Amino acid sequence: MRTIKGPGIFIAQFVSDTPPFNALGTIAQWAAALGYKALQLPTGPGSFVDLEQAASSQTYCDEIRGILAEHGLQIAELSTHLQGQLVAVHPAYDQLFDGFAPPSLRGRRTDRTEWACRQLELAAQASRRLGLSTHVTFSGALAWPYLYPWPQRPAGLIDAAFTELARRWRPILDVFDAAGVDLAYEIHPGEDLHDGVSFERFLEAVGGHARANILYDPSHFLLQQLDYLGFIDHYHERIRAFHVKDAEFRPTGRCGVYGGYQNWVDRPGRFRSPGDGQVDFKAIFSKLAAYDYPGWAVLEWECALKHPEDGAREGAPFIRDHIIRVTPRAFDDFAASARDGASIRKTLGLDD
Repeated sequence: MRTIKGPGIFIAQFVSDTPPFNALGTIAQWAAALGYKALQLPTGPGSFVDLEQAASSQTYCDEIRGILAEHGLQIAELSTHLQGQLVAVHPAYDQLFDGFAPPSLRGRRTDRTEWACRQLELAAQASRRLGLSTHVTFSGALAWPYLYPWPQRPAGLIDAAFTELARRWRPILDVFDAAGVDLAYEIHPGEDLHDGVSFERFLEAVGGHARANILYDPSHFLLQQLDYLGFIDHYHERIRAFHVKDAEFRPTGRCGVYGGYQNWVDRPGRFRSPGDGQVDFKAIFSKLAAYDYPGWAVLEWECALKHPEDGAREGAPFIRDHIIRVTPRAFDDFAASARDGASIRKTLGLDD
């Protein structure tokens, strides 16, 4: 067993034009003062990380690491959530997701997809130069509009969607393999990889690729009413990243899982700051420690009620206090007795 690393914080929800959130150095100083040990860094347009430079320049990567090191911080992972989403977009969502692409690519579906795939390939090289072992992203979605089986889906529709999703991702996974970096998909509603069954379908379609792994976020499972602890038992060997994000689900006589088209604050299922929801984080940290989870525990702040800076301030001690410093020995070692093979056979009554 090993002790989980943390606390880390995903800064995507904090980056803005307002100090200290408008520069990597100042946001690093802010995070370190709150007690964080690592940042999960978004990439691409509008972020602090230029993937073109990071993929080609060791000097640029060393500068990024140096800025964080000045404040005692590391990089947990790079994120391409927005670019990963654009690897596969159903036409129904074209306009909604076009804003994730550079302005020059908006309305150009094929070019947008090619750009997104290239961004992922650059992220693999950038992660390697930064000395990272895991990268986090979204899978994108072709089948999501057909989640509910009405109207009746044509035979083969879902198979065709996953075949195409795998065709797009397999070359990217191979690039990550060559770079020695795991690709961890956040299992997330709105993505074709949104639960264990859909992840298994994708994994089979990419031939069980060793680099196809999981970013575990229990909040998305609680809102689906999926057993988020059982998920760890099933898929712990593929879990390479961990978002500490809470949620609550309080159905009423008027509304349930689907939310009734309401805004987040009014939905029965909504995200909360860690400790304010219903997720059993003590059990999660225990399971991940027992299964020798190798990565970081990273706060992702998304709450329908609480101010983000309050969530960040509370998140560092919340994660720190849940991390289990694993024991190097069994608790009953003091009572152990040395036995050789003959003594063991005698104890079992095998020499009579």
